[in-house]
This record gives sequence, C-alpha cells and structure tokens, in this order.
Amino acid sequence: MKVAAIQMVSGASVQDNLDTAAQLLAQAATQGAELAVLPEYFCIMGLKDTDKLQVQETLGQGPVQAFLSRSARELGMWIVGGTLPMATADPRRARNCSLAYAPSGQCVARYDKIHLFRFAHGKEDYDETRVLEPGTGPVGFELASRDGHVYTVGMSVCYDLRFPELYRALKADVLLVPSAFTYTTGQAHWEVLLRARAIENQAYVVAAAQGGQHDSGRHTWGHSMVVEPWGQILSQHAQGAAVVMAEVLHASLEDVRKRLPALRHRVL
Repeated sequence: MKVAAIQMVSGASVQDNLDTAAQLLAQAATQGAELAVLPEYFCIMGLKDTDKLQVQETLGQGPVQAFLSRSARELGMWIVGGTLPMATADPRRARNCSLAYAPSGQCVARYDKIHLFRFAHGKEDYDETRVLEPGTGPVGFELASRDGHVYTVGMSVCYDLRFPELYRALKADVLLVPSAFTYTTGQAHWEVLLRARAIENQAYVVAAAQGGQHDSGRHTWGHSMVVEPWGQILSQHAQGAAVVMAEVLHASLEDVRKRLPALRHRVL
C-alpha cells in the first residue's frame, strides 16, 4: 500500500491553503497513494493563536470538512486531514481535530489532540492551552487496502509524539503523526522520536509536517517522513511543500513482529 505524507507551508488564508492541499493530494493520487496524510493545521497557520478560532467548524459542517470529503471521494483515496480547529462549548477554546475520510467521502474517525504543547525558549513562547481544549482518549480506524490487507491505523498529533503510552494504547500497524514542530524542537528531537515510536511499536509511522517560514514569521522544522517498523526512514523531505511517498508492506510488519516478538514479551 502506497502512502503519502503531505508537507506544506500553510499561511493565514484558508482558501489558499486548501488550493495548495488539493494540488498536493492530486499529485499523491497520481503517484498511486491509497492513504494521504496532511499536516497539522494544513488549513490555517494564522498570524496569531486566536486566528484559528475565527475558522473553527462543527462536526459535519464547514468548508474544510467539505473539502476533505470531496477530495477523498474524487481521488478515491483515504485522506487524513492533518488537523483543523473544531468548535467547543467554550467560544474561547477549540479542539485541534484530526479527521479521517474513506474513499467514499465518509468521515470514519475523529481524534482530538490530547497533549497540548507548551514551550518557552528565548524568543519562542508557545502555549496551546490559551486557545485549545484537550481531547480525552486514543482513536484508531481500520483501513482495507487494495491488495486485500486490513491495517489498524492509529491517530496522533505533533506533541503527542513525546508520550509513548498513547502509541502503546493504539496497538496499530500504521501510526499517523501530522505535525507543526518548531524548528528548535524539530532539529533536536523529531527524527529520533519518530524512529523510536516505529521501533517500539513495530509499526509504520507516517509523519506529515509543516516545513518552512510562515506568514507569522514562525519557522517549522518540516522533514516529513515515513519510517518502517525496523526504524529505517523510507523517504523524507526537508523544507517546503512536497509529497513524501513510501510503501507500507504487510509482509514487513509480519516479519519484524515474528523475528523479534517484543510486543508479546511485554510484562508491565
């Protein structure tokens, strides 16, 4: 099964971002992708944190969800819409929501980011709790590939990557990590964390990232990649918009788990 990690450098205009996402998704479909993953906040990287509240949607309604559903249906592809802001009961808070769409255009899974990022480093100061409400639990879905194999897909978002217990709970064959890692934290930890999650869960990891200089001046790390269960990077792209393609092999999952049955050796 071919998969695509879509890298973007999203800006403050939702329509411009959707136009770019449409081009990249079409490119992935042309290259044979069955599953395409967009990055965190693919639809908006605003000038300030509260900008996302102006475009938040309710489940089943809104232009971003309509775009994802239509794209999945027209391209005949599974699409995971990185994240978009989803409304809550508190108008001052949104959920950072990842939605999965089947080739039929139906939304089959919703995951709200559990771990909210806070980081202070000199001129950089991030605190997602200012405008976000955390999700409450892990979410996965099953994907039937064209070759007849069924994969369990586990959903996560960006800062979740630092919490391995979430990935243990997912018990997945393919782990998704749409992200917008800062340049500072990405340079230090992005690759090693992704490879660790792949190795310890004996799973493929598809990490779709924001990668470049955004309208707000923020610089994201990028380096979208696909990692296989032994921890090797199959493909990656450093900076700028791109489609990062790789192949998920069911036989590789079975082989690694048979040769080193670490998942069955767990005690704690």
